Amino acid sequence: MSSKIKVLQVIPRLGYGGAETGCYDLAHFLAEKDCKSYIVTSGGPLLKFIKKNKVKIIRLPVQSKNPILILINSILLSLIILFLKINVVHARSRAPAWSCLFSCFLTGRKFVTTFHGTYNFSNKIKKFYNSVMVRSDLVIAGSNFIFDHINKNYNELLKSGKRVLVIFRGINTEYFSNSIVTNEKISKLNLDLNLKTESFKILLPGRLTKWKGQEMFIESLYLLKNKYGKNNFQSIILGDHQGRKVYLKKLVALTEKYQLSKNITFLSNYKEMPIIYYVSNLVVSSSIEPEAFGRVAVEAQSMQKVIIASDLGGSRETIIDGKTGFLFKNGKPESLAEFLNKVIEMDKDKLQSIGNEGRKNVLLKFDVEKMCQSTFTEYKKLLKE
Repeated sequence: MSSKIKVLQVIPRLGYGGAETGCYDLAHFLAEKDCKSYIVTSGGPLLKFIKKNKVKIIRLPVQSKNPILILINSILLSLIILFLKINVVHARSRAPAWSCLFSCFLTGRKFVTTFHGTYNFSNKIKKFYNSVMVRSDLVIAGSNFIFDHINKNYNELLKSGKRVLVIFRGINTEYFSNSIVTNEKISKLNLDLNLKTESFKILLPGRLTKWKGQEMFIESLYLLKNKYGKNNFQSIILGDHQGRKVYLKKLVALTEKYQLSKNITFLSNYKEMPIIYYVSNLVVSSSIEPEAFGRVAVEAQSMQKVIIASDLGGSRETIIDGKTGFLFKNGKPESLAEFLNKVIEMDKDKLQSIGNEGRKNVLLKFDVEKMCQSTFTEYKKLLKE
């Protein structure tokens, strides 16, 4: 049966986020299963890594929220579906999902959506716009937190017996592994960032936006230094401001205000994440709003690093509190500072023990192979209905 399956995934842009890498991983997995694998997208930096002999790319302006373009895209997608004899259409974002909904209605194909976030709403119009993600034949939630969010906010659309299930997002544990890290790359990174061998290195990855909690993180470092007397640490705040230059200036000003300029380095991007995880002693996820899944927490554990994250959202599911990492009180720099101090005072054996448990946790629950196989199995079930 697998040889007959043709899957078309539709995503606004192929960047380096969780939805995008999940789309990329699944597309190549399907090709290995003798399926025909296609991606419709507007572009993105991840395109250059697509194996063109396995996955076919079709460029359309599916990133647009313009109603006219959404309608045009639905017509073009319908033609593509019919011409390529697509069996399953899988949308990973709201604007393209509307185009997919119309095209699947016109062509009679199976429609799948993945809920990658909470998609907050403040009025009925926004809620209706979001609701396209539960108007499919199969709704996939990336975590139990998202599953609960769907049932709480869109329950009226689920009464018809729609299938909603959790398939945990996965990461490539072969890529996020200490085994691929080379001494040459470690030395180069240490030199580039002036990282000292004797310092305790704290990494905060994530795009620069208020809800990721960078301000609170800086406040916690101030407390770490002034309340707990720790000064021998270097922190890397890694993330692109994505046009939020004012917010970046605010973070730099806050750093200077708290006299942490010698302790904090801002890094806009770094493509080889396993290297920067490797040189870090501790990884932090300080989001003040719920993470749908919390990819940073999973990547850190896969790299055998202690993770400290906010006690909310997907992090509650990806971290075994006290065993593979720690959960601090959401939005409380005092709580984060307390855990930072606790981890800094741990001996190397304890840090390594937590790191080892983290790696086991990821291999058991969050490996990309499991995610892809589960999704593929659901495709086959849909096509038997």
